[in-house]
Amino acid sequence: MERIYDKEKTAACIAKSKYHDVLDSLDIEFYLIKYEKGEFVSSPFQNELLFQIVEQGSINIYFIRDDGTRYSLSNGTADYFLGDMDIFYPKSNNIYAEAAESLTCISFSLEKYREVLLSNNKFLQLICNSLSVKIGTMTTIDAAPASLTERVLSYMKYKCVDKTLKGIEQAAFHLHCSTRQLQRILNQSETAGLVKKIGKGTYKLTT
Repeated sequence: MERIYDKEKTAACIAKSKYHDVLDSLDIEFYLIKYEKGEFVSSPFQNELLFQIVEQGSINIYFIRDDGTRYSLSNGTADYFLGDMDIFYPKSNNIYAEAAESLTCISFSLEKYREVLLSNNKFLQLICNSLSVKIGTMTTIDAAPASLTERVLSYMKYKCVDKTLKGIEQAAFHLHCSTRQLQRILNQSETAGLVKKIGKGTYKLTT
């Protein structure tokens, strides 16, 4: 991730945005963030609350349940909003946005400018439209088919601190499987080089 505070570059990106009229009406300090493919644009692990508008590139947005099941929510390209739901609701612990390719976003602090946003009717109209589309999409989603092995690896990647599973019994409870099944999958994954055992009942994802 690279933050770019060059005012001329930022202004040029805003001028190209289809929301430029509304953005120009906001008394906000904008900047750009560039992401490489595979980087998280938004995740529960990020402490800073940002509002971001995709300027170039694309993202994949998905929901990860506690048992590692993954739901694809949407794909975002130019002019897609990230952080619109966070204006009104607590940040979700299960939604991730990942750069599908090199990505540039127009960004600003949501916490710093929340009141400015809530007092701008034109901006709120954009947010209402964006949220309506997202809610409509979410009503039709299905979980992506996944084997238990895929769910275990997904659970370690998205739900475990530092991608490290600690405690076989507790993890098996969340994954809705037996401890024997989980241990077998961890052993197989260790043999395949996907995880590394670093202690009793403790495994770290290596990928």
